[in-house]
Amino acid sequence: MKKIALIGASGFVGSALLHEALERGHSVTAIVRHPEKITWESPNLHVKQGDILSEESVPELIAGADVVISAYNPGWNNPNIAVDTAKGYKSIINGVKSAGISRLLIVGGAGSLLVSPGKRVMDTAAIPESFKPGIKSLADVLYTLQEEEKELDWAFFSPAGSIAPGERTGKFRLGKDDLVADRDGKSNISVEDYAVAMLDEVEIPQHHRERFTIGY
Repeated sequence: MKKIALIGASGFVGSALLHEALERGHSVTAIVRHPEKITWESPNLHVKQGDILSEESVPELIAGADVVISAYNPGWNNPNIAVDTAKGYKSIINGVKSAGISRLLIVGGAGSLLVSPGKRVMDTAAIPESFKPGIKSLADVLYTLQEEEKELDWAFFSPAGSIAPGERTGKFRLGKDDLVADRDGKSNISVEDYAVAMLDEVEIPQHHRERFTIGY
């Protein structure tokens, strides 16, 4: 059993990760701004209210964890999403270090994945302009980790181009920096299978100081 601190446990991806982790018998500290959104009941679940934008509070919120999973997203309708993403991840990364925890797994974005040499998903017409500030800000988190972070054992897990509710099949393909697509060029994953792969990584780490991705 792992002790997992899960940031953003009530969100779309976070709630799937919470469900998968508890089903596997792990101890989870769910860190959320609104505890009432956590309706799952388990003796292995501990809910903490907190705002990770408050950097000094992060070490206390995640104290004692073996691994921190961040599904932090300030909200796609947040007009300050780019600024809050950058600030939030700076707070999380510094807080994980201050807490003396070495392992950080990040729910990344698909926008920075490559669709061809030198061309990213977010460089294509598939991404609406309104979404680009948040997507670029999360991509910058990855680039900063790649260039500067030498202390944490981090991994940035990008989903497929489309992630949606679906089935937990346990059958998928993993990749590194290239978008994983099927023979028809479609890149999809269910949020349930994304959670399976993330918890697999928690239990048997395969990726260290790198990005990886998933798709059918």
